[in-house]
Amino acid sequence: MGNGLEGKRIALGGSRKTEEISILIEKQGGIPIVRSLQGITYLAEKEVEPDLLKFVNAGADWVIFTTGIGLETLVNLAEKLGVKDQLLSIIRHAYVASRGYKTLAALKKLGIQPVAVDEDGTTKGLTRTLRNIDFTGKRVMIQLHGETTPSLTKFFEDQGAEVTKILPYQHIAPEIETVTKLCDEMLGHEIDAVCFTTAVQVRSLFNFARENEISNNLLNCFQENVAAVAVGKVTAEALKEEGVERVIAPELERMGAMIVELSNYYTNNTVK
Repeated sequence: MGNGLEGKRIALGGSRKTEEISILIEKQGGIPIVRSLQGITYLAEKEVEPDLLKFVNAGADWVIFTTGIGLETLVNLAEKLGVKDQLLSIIRHAYVASRGYKTLAALKKLGIQPVAVDEDGTTKGLTRTLRNIDFTGKRVMIQLHGETTPSLTKFFEDQGAEVTKILPYQHIAPEIETVTKLCDEMLGHEIDAVCFTTAVQVRSLFNFARENEISNNLLNCFQENVAAVAVGKVTAEALKEEGVERVIAPELERMGAMIVELSNYYTNNTVK
């Protein structure tokens, strides 16, 4: 497999398959360091009930779905509350936009055909599809998953839409000690790369950095001496939205492919 990661200290921001990924890194001579930024995403039934009932009563002109599991959860919760038919009726009478192939599949199972679909599975791809539509004064409901996705909300608000959000799954931040340690290691030049496997991990790191007024310092690290690595397009998009300019990501959105891509990067480039 080669030794493209020889001596490199690679931080893993995920919480899944860390042992397998660590072995891949070690086989290429690297040093894996687990610093989970994932936190906990949980089904927030009680918290989301008021938002769901409000949506069922008020409706919307546009409904934006960003995850298949989020859509399915809303439908299941509406059924428990006895408002499933009302929910589906509101969705069917609204303009529907969808991000991601799993979301599109979930909509099709319900017999709903969205009028707008992302170009590439990302939020930016979805907003490109919607860029020529006038949202002035329109009521837009966005279903999110675990995080608020500020860029998507901003896109609609900047065009004069009245935005509401529903998060059937909500997120608890990772342990402060873990994030603090990773930031200290990055700022102390003790880390060569950070691997992110979800957008949530990216938000966790930068939310912490903003709260502690070190976000510019972290961006400088990613610009100069720390490689930012993303498992796929959505995670890469989150890094770029946070201001990270250099992002390494594989064509094949798999963890193993991510490590191979990083190894190739070091083999073919001299990092500043």
